[in-house]
Amino acid sequence: MILSTNQLELYANKLALVDGGFDPIHDGHINYFREARQLGVPVLCNVAPDSWTSSKHKVLLNQEQRGVVLDSIKYLDFVHLSSISTAEVIQLLKPRYYLKGDDWLMRGGVPEVEESLCRNLGIEIRYLQTVTNSSSKLLQNWSVDLES
Repeated sequence: MILSTNQLELYANKLALVDGGFDPIHDGHINYFREARQLGVPVLCNVAPDSWTSSKHKVLLNQEQRGVVLDSIKYLDFVHLSSISTAEVIQLLKPRYYLKGDDWLMRGGVPEVEESLCRNLGIEIRYLQTVTNSSSKLLQNWSVDLES
């Protein structure tokens, strides 16, 4: 089910939050969602806007298209097409868990604003060992293959 931003507060303290660009969706994302689901609470997938995705690479599927694909994945209960920052989503949703792939540990963890917000709201941040791919690297390799 795709939720609007004004519906997030209805699910406060009830969900696990996963978020990202998911462009393109790949097996690492599915592993991430599967692990999130194993925590035993419904999972909301926060989908980054095209403006964020385009800062990493050219957008392959726009946010609405990504939302449709993500909404069909059995491990996800809700999808939110975000037009606000992740920190604002955390503030509204107050998820039980904020989940990221363990690749974020190599970056020093989630951004300080998100970490501080989670700490203040009593939200548990967990890093899942599910990263097997990168959308940006997949697209980069695909582009190189096309040039060959």
